[in-house]
This record gives sequence, C-alpha cells and structure tokens, in this order.
Amino acid sequence: MSWSTDPTQLFQTWFAEGVATEPRVPEAMQLATVSTDGRPGLRTVLLKELDAQGLVFYTNYGSRKARELDGSGYATALFHFKGLERQIIAEGRVERVPEAMSDAYHASRPRGSQIGAWASSQSAPTAGRDALLAEVERQTERFEGRDVPRPPHWGGYRLVPDRWEFWQGHPDRLHERWELTPDGEGGWTGRWLQP
Repeated sequence: MSWSTDPTQLFQTWFAEGVATEPRVPEAMQLATVSTDGRPGLRTVLLKELDAQGLVFYTNYGSRKARELDGSGYATALFHFKGLERQIIAEGRVERVPEAMSDAYHASRPRGSQIGAWASSQSAPTAGRDALLAEVERQTERFEGRDVPRPPHWGGYRLVPDRWEFWQGHPDRLHERWELTPDGEGGWTGRWLQP
C-alpha cells in the first residue's frame, strides 16, 4: 500500500475504493463538534465536495451543529469503510462557504429537498411529524410554479483539516495509523502512530 504525504490524494484514493465496496452512502461522515460549555455533539452528515482546501457539507445555519461550528470554529470528521477495515479522520477549523457556492449546490438538489430546507427549523422543538408535513405542504404551495431559492438560513461549511489520520485495520489489533500534519512550508509531514 502506498502512504502518500498528500492527504487530498490519499483521501481520494481511499474514498474511491470505499465507494466501490460501500455502495450505501459512502459519503456519510460522522461530524463531531463541541458546544461553548464543552459538551460534545456527534451526527452523520454527507460529504458533498472535497478539494485542496477541505471537506464541504451543508446544513441549516440554525441547527445545533451550526451553532457549535460557528461557536468553536473547529470540528472533526470520521469516515468508516467497514468492508475495507479503514477509517479516515480529518480535524481542523471550519468556515462557511461563499453564498454563491451554497446557491449552486441548493439549485442542484431535488425539489423535495429544497422545500425541506424551507420547512424544517432543524434542531428546534416540533409538535411532531404532522406539523412538519403541514409546513412542507405550505412551502410547496408557496413555491408552486417557480424555482425554490436557497433559504438564507441554509448553506455550506468547509472543514479545513490541519490533521489527518488514515487507519488501516489488521489482525490482532496491529493496525496501521498514518498521521499527516502541516510541515510549515505548504506541504505535509507523515508519521506512524502506534495502534
């Protein structure tokens, strides 16, 4: 196995292999955040883009995760490819993506998902599913016959990693762990960690 010191290249290779073996939502990543009082939060989000800057995902800016992302400015993402016995961890700061990028992604979503972004006040208390479906119906009527614009309370974040870990499982818990951190010159330094 080749262990590159380019985390984007290594991620793309592992992710492509993960897609081939994990046909159900391989882009799912666990996203860990922390509240202002130090309470951790964890949920699954979907990776929508990877570039040299980082990992992009989308959410409601009023959600618990968004409040924690905006509050601390940091997050950790974990990808688990069970069939390959692999994990990828990315840690670093987070930033909102430009509005034009959020607009473009929103426009590419299925209409039902676009309506859902208007109907759901993510993480807020609700009277139940019937109340949510009633709001979906109201928003469906509101936008009937026209494009659904991106809600101002919905958009993207980019996790800009300053630490990567690539974990390959092996028998007897003698796993390989390859950590990449910035080298201070625009590149990355790799080192092995004990399992």
